[in-house]
Amino acid sequence: MSDKVKTIGVLTSGGDAPGMNAAIRAVVRAGLDSGLKVKGIYRGYAGLLEEDIMDMETMSVSDIVQRGGTILYTSRCKRMMTPEGQQQAADVCRKHGIDGIVVIGGDGSFRGAQKLSALGINTIGVPGTIDLDIACTEYTIGFDTACNTAMEAIDKVRDTSASHERCSIIEVMGRTAGHIALWCGISNGSEYVLVPERSDSQAEAEIIEKIRSKRRIGKKHHIIVNAEGIGHSHEMAKRIEEATGIETRATVLGHMQRGGNPTCRDRVYASAMGARAVDLLIEGKTNRVVAYRNGHFTDFDIDEALSMTKDIDRHLYSMTKRLSR
Repeated sequence: MSDKVKTIGVLTSGGDAPGMNAAIRAVVRAGLDSGLKVKGIYRGYAGLLEEDIMDMETMSVSDIVQRGGTILYTSRCKRMMTPEGQQQAADVCRKHGIDGIVVIGGDGSFRGAQKLSALGINTIGVPGTIDLDIACTEYTIGFDTACNTAMEAIDKVRDTSASHERCSIIEVMGRTAGHIALWCGISNGSEYVLVPERSDSQAEAEIIEKIRSKRRIGKKHHIIVNAEGIGHSHEMAKRIEEATGIETRATVLGHMQRGGNPTCRDRVYASAMGARAVDLLIEGKTNRVVAYRNGHFTDFDIDEALSMTKDIDRHLYSMTKRLSR
């Protein structure tokens, strides 16, 4: 074991995601198994600055792998964006003997990790966000559960949409990324998927024409999946109803997509990523992000990871067009 890291901390930051508890459990138990002391930091960087820190034992993370949310709680911390806040966070780590931290969160959380690493605290990021918008990885904790939650909700909306012969617009989360919308559009058999990566001023006109043409061949109800980054679903519904004469309703699924029991994939992959983060700290690594690419768990430099950009899956997007004809 490296002499550099003897005590590690773990925190969750930014938006919560199903599977975060599985990652926390893996960090704590992998750390203890490797002879490290492990401390849980509550409420993200805000809790770190306020020294809301507790020693973690194996029973601290018992019976949490199946739970949504995060037992460490989470927050967004503006002070951590300032040089003074970053220095204070590093000082708090040293005061509590923490020489390595696992940060579970999204790109904003990784920027904080990047600053802590520059100040001498070994730091590893684990991608925890339902949005799948971390460019260096093909998987982020919570995405699979969020997609399944949204898929099941859209199935239910479809039932009532069919009963009333309506057009239904369902808005899903994803911030500025359209990955949840794309996956739900395919899995729910929607007629149209709107994603910010392919934002088109003519999209609404195309939707209206598609609804009209489908009605002519006997289709009685319609499903449109709209990404949060496009938004304005209620206004869109009014315009479509006015243009087609077909009753149109908008449903914004909202934060229900962040909750609920994580799927098997989110539990397993989150556990693997948490354990990998501990291994990297033991190896003396810092300023790294755990990632999943090409069927393997790997890691990237945080600076490199934050500089990457991510597009929507072109094949899946083109497939939605073909299958909705």
